[in-house]
Amino acid sequence: MSVKKWNVLPCDVVSAEKMADTLGIPKILAVLLQTRGYTDPEQIRNLFENQNSFTDPFLLKDMDQAAQRILAAIDGFESIAVYGDYDADGITATAMLYSYLESCGANVTYYIPDREGEGYGLNLGAIKVLREKEINLIVTVDNGISSVDEVAYANSLGMDVVITDHHRPREILPPACAVVDPYRPDDFSPFKDFSGVGIAFKLIMALEGEDCDLTSLLDNYSDLVAIGTIGDVVPLNGENRSFVRAGLESIARTDRIGLKALLEQAGMEGRKLTANQVAFTIVPRINATGRIGSPDRAVRLLISEFPDEAVELSTEICDDNDYRRQIESEIFEKVIEILKEHPERLYDRVLVVEGEDWHQGVIGIVSSRITELFGKPSVIISYSGGEAKGSGRSVEGFSLFEAVCSCESLLTKFGGHPMAAGLSLPTEKIDAFRTAINAYAAKHSAAMPVPILRIDCLLQPDELSTEIPRCVSMLEPFGMGNPAPLFGLFGVTLTDLTPVGGGKHLRVSVSRGNYTVRCMKFGTTLEEFPYHVGDRLDLAVTLDAREYNGKNTLSIYIRDIKLSGSGEEELFAGFALYERYHRGEPLSSAQGNRLLPNRDDFAAIYRLLRAQNGYSGNAEVLLAHLGRPGMKVEKLLIALEVLAERNLIQFEFFAGKVTVEMLPVSQKVNLMDSYIIHNLCNLKKDGEHNGVASQDL
Repeated sequence: MSVKKWNVLPCDVVSAEKMADTLGIPKILAVLLQTRGYTDPEQIRNLFENQNSFTDPFLLKDMDQAAQRILAAIDGFESIAVYGDYDADGITATAMLYSYLESCGANVTYYIPDREGEGYGLNLGAIKVLREKEINLIVTVDNGISSVDEVAYANSLGMDVVITDHHRPREILPPACAVVDPYRPDDFSPFKDFSGVGIAFKLIMALEGEDCDLTSLLDNYSDLVAIGTIGDVVPLNGENRSFVRAGLESIARTDRIGLKALLEQAGMEGRKLTANQVAFTIVPRINATGRIGSPDRAVRLLISEFPDEAVELSTEICDDNDYRRQIESEIFEKVIEILKEHPERLYDRVLVVEGEDWHQGVIGIVSSRITELFGKPSVIISYSGGEAKGSGRSVEGFSLFEAVCSCESLLTKFGGHPMAAGLSLPTEKIDAFRTAINAYAAKHSAAMPVPILRIDCLLQPDELSTEIPRCVSMLEPFGMGNPAPLFGLFGVTLTDLTPVGGGKHLRVSVSRGNYTVRCMKFGTTLEEFPYHVGDRLDLAVTLDAREYNGKNTLSIYIRDIKLSGSGEEELFAGFALYERYHRGEPLSSAQGNRLLPNRDDFAAIYRLLRAQNGYSGNAEVLLAHLGRPGMKVEKLLIALEVLAERNLIQFEFFAGKVTVEMLPVSQKVNLMDSYIIHNLCNLKKDGEHNGVASQDL
């Protein structure tokens, strides 16, 4: 797990208390609202009202032209194709617009490209197929904004195209009848963060015109809009919040046969779902059809009117999802193996890892896991013969789309947004792409952004109660832009550790003052937990209230943990310097000195390691347990490398975790013979070796 920067969101407690009094709400709820930017009482009242608020769809540039062309096609019984995408956003948008147009009496079909055979978006082969089927009008959903050549080709064949998309446009827009995308530079609509299905819903609103019955449209389609919006991980604020809030209610009482069958297969039928549950149950199963097998099955499922067909399709889709998880894990392990075989890549600002014939349907998920593990942007590439396709994910503050754009000369196709991107390129140019994207990162981000952990509110153990989860639930639905609140329990002392669940999880007891609380840390064994009883810790936790034995009890779940008072900025600077050294970039004399251990440093480190027979855990925890005020993490890591080079230890530093095994030593070892020490000493302008010359262990 990558090291994160903990950011406690600012809060004016006095203002929060006044807000609580004015609105008659609990103080903790007022604090949470304020940290999310809600400070106006009227704004807060609107937030909690049940009525949904949506802007005029015609505020979107070209929406009037899009509606006019589609209505003309409906009236003229022209053949229309809804051209979608193979992810949950594109599939729900396709199913929704197809269903709506069919209900209007349109002559409509749909087309979902194959991920591996055709890739994302419009392609020339698909357009040719649609022309052979005598399609007059193509309406894209969740794609098309970059398809300049493809739209021109469709026009040459006598077909019109209406683009609806939400991805970032390039400098030239496609020559379509209408291009609806809120990120057009000349679009001044008030809300930008729609998913593809959100834009498709706005299109339906426009097609309904002045007589639009919004309540009826939401009853019919909000379940699909909610699934696609959650699946595309767009911010759940503004109109998206209204979509998801209405959609969650619709899903719970859906009469959509296919969705009911899918919920039953997932064990969620009849339950009121949260956005998080939709994200981890429905969305992956719909996505699985685009990753494994034929993606149009998900559209067929969502528009199915036959129970037997729905059951068969939902069973297939759930089986595909199980298979997807299997191959995802296999590719993830291969990526880890490659990074261990080529440790020099770990020091890159952007991790680029390629493999032959990796399933292209899952490399984006693998990239997400790699970015989460290392805290760096990553691009995972699958190549076969002379062609390669990649999918990447980023960290907040680094636009992967802009970085990929800078490598345009090496690519045959690309697209995306700041946090994710897809690309195609010749296999022979993968190494050049790795070099180019890292050169861009070096030029535009002297210090790469680090993952942020946002803490909404600090609490004392004696302030914890079941009232807090009740207040938290009022802020749902949670997702990007409106995350579930994280609470900080800072400066608590670790008092007890108890393995539970067969040793797979831990019950962690911490205290402050006269209060002791028990928390759960899932997915961590006692051996993997790096902290000791007596350590002062900061915890980032979520809270839940559940009924147990007829009593409402509070559950506390640890999401992250660190030593209390650890200097994060210093830590990040140390890791950055350590990586800079390994990339072979120029260092000043002062930087070289920061990396160079002295005799006492070596002695203290080796003594600690020998006393505990090695180490396995976070680098910053080992640094703290060392207890040397002048020792920084960059110097610690270099010292461990020297000890390993001189065969005193086996050492691995991977994803922030240090692993040390002690080796038998039969004679004194002269650390001055270390290549690393020689290299660092040469950086010192004055030639002083800072006491290294006679270092023996």
